[in-house]
Amino acid sequence: MIKKIGIIAKTQHIKAGESLKELITWLKNRDIEIYLDKETSGIIGEKSQYKRADIPSIVELIIVLGGDGTLLSVARLIEDKDVPILGVNLGVLGFLTEITIGELYPALEKIISGDFTVEDRIMLDACIYREGKIAANYCAFNDVVINRGAIARIVDLEIKINGLYVTTYRSDGLIISTPTGSTAYSLAAGGPIVYPTMNALILSPICPHTLTNRPIVIPDDVKIEINLVTPNEDVLATMDGQVGYSLNYRDTIEIKKAKNTIKLIQAPGKNYYDVLRKKLKWGERL
Repeated sequence: MIKKIGIIAKTQHIKAGESLKELITWLKNRDIEIYLDKETSGIIGEKSQYKRADIPSIVELIIVLGGDGTLLSVARLIEDKDVPILGVNLGVLGFLTEITIGELYPALEKIISGDFTVEDRIMLDACIYREGKIAANYCAFNDVVINRGAIARIVDLEIKINGLYVTTYRSDGLIISTPTGSTAYSLAAGGPIVYPTMNALILSPICPHTLTNRPIVIPDDVKIEINLVTPNEDVLATMDGQVGYSLNYRDTIEIKKAKNTIKLIQAPGKNYYDVLRKKLKWGERL
């Protein structure tokens, strides 16, 4: 029986305040302890002592109210906390936030009683080295993207996997994606759709100068080294499209599977293929 639930909402969403109040009332009627971060509590005029990063360590379940972007930001807060996430979409159906507000309460009845299943999703650990020293370290749930900044020019990226030279991409950039992120930017760049629980990583060059440079799927137990060999260019490494770091010439980005996984609660009565059909409009006549 789940008794402690954290709620993190997309504070800018027009429906967030009303949906949050309804959810809090519903949970309180079932004697559930509710924990809100400062930003989330602010949208209903309340105050909280907790930072958003505090929530995963004090609850048994996190409910995310918003969209896929909100869930991505929460996933990066989990670290080594073994807490499942339930994604609730306040707009259209998402790949990660599969449950709508209308479906939430019947699903929650089962979930708080312990009747639910989770999927373990891998994350990426990205370590940036500058002159042989660690300059920054990040985690990502969907992808790490290396590309040009304001001016769109070709960038040269030398790639090694487990120390073995693979190629030097001449392209607008490179996407290193988890299976979860295979339906995000990687898909738009021509990458494959990979079932989200598979043990794989995807490398997708962005508009490669050589057309034979195609996306490649590799095992998730390897270490990927990316060396920026384009001098004097404005290049960024971006995690999940939300956190960025400026790269210098000869910086190295080391990417591997993170030690910890994200536990996503599966929406009752739905499966991944349902989401693919609806989001990608498979089978619809245009």
